[in-house]
Amino acid sequence: MVSCFQDQENMKSSKKSKKNDGEGGGLTKHNSFLGLSILDISNPSSTTLSEDLSISLAGSDLHVFTQAELRVITQSFSSSNFLGEGGFGPVHKGFIDDKLRPGLKAQPVAVKLLDLDGLQGHREWMTEVMCLGKLKHPNLVKLIGYCCEEEHRLLVYEFMPRGSLESQLFRRCSLPLPWSTRLKIAYEAAKGLQFLHEAEKPVIYRDFKASNILLDSDYTAKLSDFGLAKDGPQGDATHVSTRVMGTQGYAAPEYIMTGHLTARSDVYSFGVVLLELLTGRRSVDKKRSSREQSLVDWARPMLNDARKLRRIMDPRLEDQYSEAGARKAATLAYQCLRYRPKTRPDISMVVSVLQDIKDYKEDIPIGTFTYTVPTTKPSREVKETNTHLQNCDKPRISVQKSDQQHQKFRSPAHTARNHRIALRNGLNSPMRNEAGGERY
Repeated sequence: MVSCFQDQENMKSSKKSKKNDGEGGGLTKHNSFLGLSILDISNPSSTTLSEDLSISLAGSDLHVFTQAELRVITQSFSSSNFLGEGGFGPVHKGFIDDKLRPGLKAQPVAVKLLDLDGLQGHREWMTEVMCLGKLKHPNLVKLIGYCCEEEHRLLVYEFMPRGSLESQLFRRCSLPLPWSTRLKIAYEAAKGLQFLHEAEKPVIYRDFKASNILLDSDYTAKLSDFGLAKDGPQGDATHVSTRVMGTQGYAAPEYIMTGHLTARSDVYSFGVVLLELLTGRRSVDKKRSSREQSLVDWARPMLNDARKLRRIMDPRLEDQYSEAGARKAATLAYQCLRYRPKTRPDISMVVSVLQDIKDYKEDIPIGTFTYTVPTTKPSREVKETNTHLQNCDKPRISVQKSDQQHQKFRSPAHTARNHRIALRNGLNSPMRNEAGGERY
């Protein structure tokens, strides 16, 4: 088992010379865990990079694509295949024909193109290739291959038809996720983290959030976007000191204040996502009153109070959830969100508790719920609020509360330009602001 790059923020890029706070001085040429020199890794124009990658990833099942092949796969990156855009760059859907090359089955894929002017860069691309090229687990998204030609950097993933947990939870045109599906997603995402934390060389994910949890057709959860992943502490070390990076609202407080990163930092982020699953609210929502903008600050005092718990549960569940399971899940979220890292549970304990909770079904009310989409012209007072529903205009739909019948209405995709502008609004902060949209 291998891990991800160590001290990747301690490297200097070919474009900028910069010292990182608290991480020491000059650049020395030494080898990474896979034998690539730091100079080669940090230099996107290195003439030997593609060859070094092939040697380092020998034995993996990754395919090395040409840019010409990826243009065929995505129909020249057609706008009709555009899925979204994140800090890494635009993502397009494509299809691999079984005749493209021997040993590669026909399948839909997602192709992510590195935006050289985006929030992430060459090092994050390298980290993603190295991590997913070596780390294999049912709850990690599968990297099929990559393209490294001149300045072009692309990644090819398995296609996840239901997008991200973020889109399923928060898009208004989506039907509410049933209680059992939410627990399934939480459990499987925790299993993915457990695999990383308990590897022979532990990996700290560092960017656990709803938009990085992708869902396949049966809602199997898989972690994606390993650009910020980092090796865990080695030997007697208790933490890794690193530059603060991540997403506002999900990062652990001790990491933000000190730059000290541990596996319990990931556990805190998991607690935030579990809280989002319970409440149906975003970790940070500027549209709410000042008291409720931070989900953790608003909800944490009520998590250990059974009488108050109902106040924070997602109203779209319409009380169709296990009360005993909800209490246990709320207690678990409270423990994950403790201020002191050492008092938080480790990820194996989180998995054990969730495995028990997801089997709580006896006290779930049996019934149906109805989701009504407006079919008449909205009044002036609500016209603005309902504008985004115009493409979801359907007749009244009655849905049985079960995972098998859960359907999704898709809202119009944000354009790449608007999404890039939204992502760059927080460039002055070391923390990335979550701007919505699906990311791979």
